[in-house]
Amino acid sequence: MLEIKNLKKSFGKKTVLKDINLIVNKGDILGIIGPSGCGKSTLLRCINLLEKPNGGEIIFENDNLVDNKSHIETRRRIGMVFQQFNLFEHMTVLENIIFAPTTLKIMKKDDAIKKATELLKEIDLFDLANHYPSELSGGQKQRVAIIRTMIMKPDIILFDEPTSALDPEMIGEVTNLMRKIAKEGMTMIIVSHEMNFIKNFCTRVAFMDNGIIKEEGTSKQIFENPKCEELKKFLSKINNY
Repeated sequence: MLEIKNLKKSFGKKTVLKDINLIVNKGDILGIIGPSGCGKSTLLRCINLLEKPNGGEIIFENDNLVDNKSHIETRRRIGMVFQQFNLFEHMTVLENIIFAPTTLKIMKKDDAIKKATELLKEIDLFDLANHYPSELSGGQKQRVAIIRTMIMKPDIILFDEPTSALDPEMIGEVTNLMRKIAKEGMTMIIVSHEMNFIKNFCTRVAFMDNGIIKEEGTSKQIFENPKCEELKKFLSKINNY
């Protein structure tokens, strides 16, 4: 489904991604872990071309996103959920959800409203459809952000620290929704510092350090039988994972 080959990204003289190689199969729930500043979020932003790589390939469904300038349709199939929600503050919840599919003429407005209403009812937020983001809790905002991504019918969703901006009591609201989506077969790549969530939720885990993927495997392999010294040191610093 998604193959990354020799991906590189620099900001000025600073090289953030040095040589990333990764394969994501349909239905995978891939967790990406590693110390702060190792390039995890930059990797996600490159996959979605929010950052343009300096080298390498990102092949999604046989389409090389790095070289192909006519890949807008392909990019629409890659959703992204951000740490800070990125909702439009001047729009209601409903308006936020239907904005992309109606603006891009993927759905007629009436159809988009109908689908958004269905999705909001599924997550028990229909009563907030006409509220503004400032009236919502952090957990509610993130669930709306996920639903806004889901209405676009992506084939894969990238999650960049989806729970790190939330109070502890709100994290469950978001992770429960993510589990529900996963059961429906959605392919996911998740960057997170929540080690318990990654360990118990992800089918595969990749460990990044210093702009390189140093080790990858099943969640059990990574957390219970780490091989590289950098991963062992990283996990030893994490309490109660």
